[in-house]
Amino acid sequence: MVKSYLKFEPSKSFGVVATSSSNLVWTSSKEKSGTGAGQAIVAANNEVLTWDIKKGELLNRWKDENCKAQVTAIAQSKTDPDVYAVGYEDGSIRLWDSKISTVIVSFNGHKSAITQLAFDKSGVRLASGAKDTDVIVWDLVAEVGQYKLRGHKDQITGLRFIEPEPTIPEGDDEEQAMVLDNDATEGFLLTTGKDALIKLWDLSSRHCIETHVAQNSGECWALGVSPDLSGCVTAGNDGEMRVWALDVAGLASSARKVDLSQAINFLHDRGTLHRSSKERAAEVIFHPRRDYFAVHGVEKSVEIWRIRNESEIKKSLARKRRRRRELAAKKGKKEAEAEEEDDKADDISKADISDVFVQHVIVRTTGKARSVAWALSQGTKDLQLLVGGTNNLLETYTIVGKDKLKSKGDAPDYNKALAVELPGHRTDIRALSISSDDKMLASAANGSLKIWNIKTSTCIRTFECGYALCCSFLPGDKVVVVGTKEGELQLYDVASASLLESVNAHEGHAIWSLQVHPDGKSVVSGGADKTAKFWDFKIVQEQVLGTSRTTPKLKLVQSKILKVSDDILSLKFSPDAKLLAVALLDSTVKVFFVDSLKLYLNLYGHKLPVLSMDISYDNKLIVTSSADKNIRIWGLDFGDCHRALFGHQDSILQVAFVPHNSDGNGHHFFSASKDRTIKYWDADKFEQIQRIDGHHGEIWAIAVAHSGQFLISASHDKSIRVWEETDEQIFLEEEREKEIEELYESTLTTSLEQDPDAADENREVGAASKQTVETLMAGERIAEALELGMADLNTIKEWEEAKQQNPNVAPPQRNVLFMALGNISAEQHVMNVLQKIKASALHDALLVLPFATVPMLFTFLNIFAMRSMNIPLTCRILFFMLKTHHKQIVASKTMRAMLDGIRTNLRGALKRQKDEMGYNIAALKVVGMQLQHKSVKDYVDEKWEEGNEENNAVKKRAFVHVS
Repeated sequence: MVKSYLKFEPSKSFGVVATSSSNLVWTSSKEKSGTGAGQAIVAANNEVLTWDIKKGELLNRWKDENCKAQVTAIAQSKTDPDVYAVGYEDGSIRLWDSKISTVIVSFNGHKSAITQLAFDKSGVRLASGAKDTDVIVWDLVAEVGQYKLRGHKDQITGLRFIEPEPTIPEGDDEEQAMVLDNDATEGFLLTTGKDALIKLWDLSSRHCIETHVAQNSGECWALGVSPDLSGCVTAGNDGEMRVWALDVAGLASSARKVDLSQAINFLHDRGTLHRSSKERAAEVIFHPRRDYFAVHGVEKSVEIWRIRNESEIKKSLARKRRRRRELAAKKGKKEAEAEEEDDKADDISKADISDVFVQHVIVRTTGKARSVAWALSQGTKDLQLLVGGTNNLLETYTIVGKDKLKSKGDAPDYNKALAVELPGHRTDIRALSISSDDKMLASAANGSLKIWNIKTSTCIRTFECGYALCCSFLPGDKVVVVGTKEGELQLYDVASASLLESVNAHEGHAIWSLQVHPDGKSVVSGGADKTAKFWDFKIVQEQVLGTSRTTPKLKLVQSKILKVSDDILSLKFSPDAKLLAVALLDSTVKVFFVDSLKLYLNLYGHKLPVLSMDISYDNKLIVTSSADKNIRIWGLDFGDCHRALFGHQDSILQVAFVPHNSDGNGHHFFSASKDRTIKYWDADKFEQIQRIDGHHGEIWAIAVAHSGQFLISASHDKSIRVWEETDEQIFLEEEREKEIEELYESTLTTSLEQDPDAADENREVGAASKQTVETLMAGERIAEALELGMADLNTIKEWEEAKQQNPNVAPPQRNVLFMALGNISAEQHVMNVLQKIKASALHDALLVLPFATVPMLFTFLNIFAMRSMNIPLTCRILFFMLKTHHKQIVASKTMRAMLDGIRTNLRGALKRQKDEMGYNIAALKVVGMQLQHKSVKDYVDEKWEEGNEENNAVKKRAFVHVS
């Protein structure tokens, strides 16, 4: 009989505040109960989290079960604040509705991670830039990619729609203005790339109209555009920032002209500013309402710059003029010359850029800044900045603006107002331990120890500790012992949240491993000082200072010591407490008797040090994992190696047996590696049962529940994940087949992508398409439906011909599928298949079809046009197929005849729809007029405001006093 195993599935994930893979977005609280500080929308590996900044509560979690890739970019729609675009590492984009936490639409067009996302002003278009150097503009209404813009030679680092208000040239009458409004242009797009270029694209003609070198010092890493679109700032290496003036009025007027006779530059270099830090910049973010912008790199600070107003610039220029005159007087220059120079220098538009932009304040952050956003909280006039760090932390800083400074000499101040820090560690978790009742989890990292409630995923306690390398619950689950890099053993009381005792156990040498004795009365610690020390738990009556009373206190008392030849990396008691296995830095494992500390076995075989090991619960097997990527299974009776398994693609950091239970899986174990995967093994059959993916960084620690029903893992991605055993069975052959299929599918789509149309590759504009497994499947479904439909059409046609000669001919036997679907017609079945395909995947699915199926498709398009079946979809498919196969269609006589028929039927159908729509619009107008006639008259006096202006009245009001 084939042995089956039970599958482990992800159940929950916690411990992440914000990951540094993506930017963050601040948004105001939508609920009335929401706090005034607003909410932070942040990336958490493959999820997006919404935090209440003031309460530190997790409000929402957006997760797509089908997506394992990390979030790399987030953008909020300007028109609908509930809609967010989220870009992922695999090049996919999903539009989320934050109210219901579901995906509205998903797009696939980029080959690599999304780096930038931007909505246009009306919220109907989305631009995305990625590491694959392409910019794609997406139509959110039709749910399709419009086109791909190629021009940059490296990843896109900045992206912004430039949509100037349409201008009406003087002298034009109102009619012309109306024409201009109706014929709105598509606007412009400003992009920067790591290739140090800044490009301005005209989206109406879909080509680049301007290119400049954005940075002198190499790469351009950030782009910030002022809210009024009058200028932008680019930032790169060496703390260099370039300021650019943008001629918005010129852009708006050029949009109306067909031919620009001479080359006009709309972007003008205004000069260079220098940050106080020489690090490369990461972001430039302008304040949406005030004259400030924030710029930061990957250091522990954010610089706030201020844009001076006109009067300040004039004062600065006047000071410079005074100095120049004094210098001129010293040099003996003529007054006329000096005045001429002054007049030139007095023009504000030509003022030096350092007179316009000044550094306001440098905000020193707790950790390295990854992303910032301006918070627009009600009730405060101070500037508020939300900072997301690389250390799993969100902070809000309040900055005093220039207008709030009391005197001229005052330096602007800032303070840390709020922080979301409790639900996660600042550094990587290095050790995990589960309490004996499987209800609590201890996680230890550099500087902190946290106790979690596993069921609710909440943090119960946080302790400050040293650089923790190992930890364990003591019997009773009231005390946690931690071993640190500084050589200390620290005891923490969970109930009172206090440090009970700290023992300098290994004289400053790192404690790499500790293990509680199975009887629960002692603990052994192994360190870099080449010793394993045994500690007994003693309750000592300690006197309370200043009184005669005593209180019982838990103490660690050293009982014995084991000296070995090299540093100890791992220790393990056998469950029967007779043996102690010790892994040394020289790649060997030594097994000692616990009572006499005499050597029992030497295990040789690993080529690199053993990082972890575990002994099975029946004391028969010991499994070791090493930095040489191998797992070895040994017998504890003779020390023979049963099997060496090539387990992972990188160092294997931890192994752990599943406690034996009724299923008899006492010899099943888990291994976790730096290659970001956990694997489930059968030590008797030497087979891999399951591969568990989900983490986005090396997995430092795993812990198996005492019941064996779940596994907990902690990774460099700051997340703690729980994997629960389900009732779903795993069969090894099926698992192997599934892995091979996944590998085939991934190579299939990449091979399709590697063969682009040669003519299309070198053009500036391309089609926004990408073949995925989903589009391939959709293409196959269309081809299948067309074949079935054509066969059915031919059958029906033959039957009708036969019926003319013999009216009593029985109806033909149709395909079983049509009968099962309720005896639907062939064209209805084809239409149903086409309608089920997502709009964003339809074009790619049609590209999969071979040209031989095109005549079949056109036959059905003709029927759709004749019967007015979903005309928008019919037209879309028709135009796309004509554009794709234009040459072949034109060359074929039969196809041209077909097109004539389609044109006649389609025009007829469109005319019918047009008439219907015209009739409906006219009817709505009539209904509107009737409602207006019946409704209460407006209280607005349109002429009142004009009259007031004439009387030079101070107040303007649009509404008349009804009283």
